[in-house]
Amino acid sequence: MAKITWNPGTMLSPLPPALISSGNMNKPNVMTAAWTGIICSEPVITYVSIRKSRYSHELISKNKEFVINVPTWKIASSVDTVGVKSGRDLDKFALTGLTAEKCSKINAPQVKECPVSIECKVLEIREFGTHDMFLAEVVAVNVDEEFIDNKGGLDLEKAGLLAYAHGFYYTLGRKIGKFGFSVEKKKTLSVKTDKFSKEKTIEKFQKAKQTPQKDKNGVEVVVKKTGFKKIKPVEQKQEKKSNKTLANKSDKFAKKKGKKTNFENTNNNFRKKTSIKKK
Repeated sequence: MAKITWNPGTMLSPLPPALISSGNMNKPNVMTAAWTGIICSEPVITYVSIRKSRYSHELISKNKEFVINVPTWKIASSVDTVGVKSGRDLDKFALTGLTAEKCSKINAPQVKECPVSIECKVLEIREFGTHDMFLAEVVAVNVDEEFIDNKGGLDLEKAGLLAYAHGFYYTLGRKIGKFGFSVEKKKTLSVKTDKFSKEKTIEKFQKAKQTPQKDKNGVEVVVKKTGFKKIKPVEQKQEKKSNKTLANKSDKFAKKKGKKTNFENTNNNFRKKTSIKKK
C-alpha cells in the first residue's frame, strides 16, 4: 500500500508516559510527560520537555532537579490523573494514592510505585516554541528489587510497563529478542576432549558392558555384553507363520477325507528308511 503525506506532527511513538516528580519531600509534585528520552550514554544525559504554563516547569527551573519515573499499567489511572490536574491547586500524591519517596542524590522525591526512578540534575534549559527542554545529567537510578533476576539483571518484562501513543495508553507486548540477536552466532554444546575425561568415559562404558558370573568351579568370570540383540527379520517370521498355518489347514482337510496327514506321512517315510538301513 502507498503512504500518504501529512503535515509535521508528533508521530514518534510509542513513548513512556513518564511521571516527572519535582519539588521536595515537604511539598512534592508530579506530572505526566511523554516528551522525554536519552541524549547521551557517557555521561548519561537525558531530557524532559515541559510547557512554560506548567507548575512543574516552575519547580524544576527553581530547584534544577527532577526525577523521571517509569510507570506500569497497574497505575495507569494515576498516570492519567496527574497529567490533567495541576499541582498548584492540590496535592496530586494525596489525590491518586501515589507515594513520594526520598531519593539518594537529590531533594526531589521519587514515586515508590514505579519500578525505575531516574534522578536528574539540570545542566541547561533550552527554549523551543511551546515547550522548554530541560537537559539533565543522570546522577542515580533506583530500581525495584522485585524485578532483579538471578543474574543481577533488570527484568522489566515482569513489571508490565506502560506505553503512550497518539493520546492512548498501551501495555507492552512480549520480549522477542535482545540487541544484536539477528547476527548472534548459535550456541553449540562444548565437549570435553582432554585425556582424563576420555579415559573416564571409556572406563564407565566398559563397566556398564561387563557383568561378573561364576563358572562350574565357582571362579568369577567376566562376560562382556555386546549391548545388541539379534532380531530375526520380519519377513522370515511371517513366512514361517504362513507355512505353519498352511500345514495345519492341509492336515485338518486330510483328516476330514480320511487320508493320512503330513505328519503321519513323514513318520512312515522315516520308518521305511530306518528299516532299510537295518536290513
